[in-house]
Amino acid sequence: MFNIFKKKDEPATAAAAIAPVATPPASATWRERLFGGLARTRAQLGGRMKALFSRGKVDDELLEALEELLLTSDVGIEAARFLLDNLKARAKKDKLDSAEAIQSALAAALTELLSPLEQALDVSLHQPCIIMLAGVNGAGKTTSIGKLARYFQAQGKSVLLAAGDTFRAAAREQLIAWGERNNVTVIAQESGDPAAVVFDAIHAARARKIDIVLADTAGRLPTQLNLMEEIAKVRRVIQKAEASGPHEVLLVLDANIGQNALAQVKAFDQAIHVTGLVLTKLDGTARGGVIAAIARQCPKPIRFIGVGEGIDDLRPFVAKDFVDALFA
Repeated sequence: MFNIFKKKDEPATAAAAIAPVATPPASATWRERLFGGLARTRAQLGGRMKALFSRGKVDDELLEALEELLLTSDVGIEAARFLLDNLKARAKKDKLDSAEAIQSALAAALTELLSPLEQALDVSLHQPCIIMLAGVNGAGKTTSIGKLARYFQAQGKSVLLAAGDTFRAAAREQLIAWGERNNVTVIAQESGDPAAVVFDAIHAARARKIDIVLADTAGRLPTQLNLMEEIAKVRRVIQKAEASGPHEVLLVLDANIGQNALAQVKAFDQAIHVTGLVLTKLDGTARGGVIAAIARQCPKPIRFIGVGEGIDDLRPFVAKDFVDALFA
């Protein structure tokens, strides 16, 4: 038996399932929050680069030190080589002879590398637009769904949440609490088949002319083959409910895992055909350079990045803003 939870109909008991959301200062713009959220990565990467660039010339000594710094910042070998080759070419062409010029050249190279990942998610092509979310345990998947619901509502879209994580009662309660906070319907089931929950949610959204369905799934490791097959089943059931769906399959990645993100992208992509990424917890790590590794080794559009606990701290990825925040 399915239950439909709605803020106005339910008591607020589920609100305890999620931690209080920090409220940024009213005057703080997203760009300011981004710069603040990337402080640790900037200290690890951008700050130390400035010290290297102060020598004012691009030579073997600088390139060797820069390569080591990039690798320790989870940029990855392939992305590091791309950036170093690009910097050498620019130095030869433009005769870079100052710290500012070298930094500007590297920032331009990094922006060039990351720009293909900047692809806005268009949810207007289908109604409902079915967005399936996946990830390992603890990546911030359910929290991201709550924040995405708020983001899409701010765009004037109606949203319905599907509590497809039927294994953890806490996950279900957490999603219900997000539904209460955002005043959106959550379709849930106390136990049973997660695919059935999502199937029911799609039909409910269609009947109510809802714009977007955000479908949660249980966290799982790529090595748990039976669970990877189960999430593949969820995708197949979505296609039965809506032949054109899912219209987006988002993989939620915790930025703290660094290079391990690459293995997760490849494994989940093989199982469910990932179409975009959500990179969370960038404010809590110095490993934000992994975005460059993703761009070079397994390029998938980064639809959203998270830089804080605030409900508005999940926004579309903009390459230039990200690079600017690293070198601020």
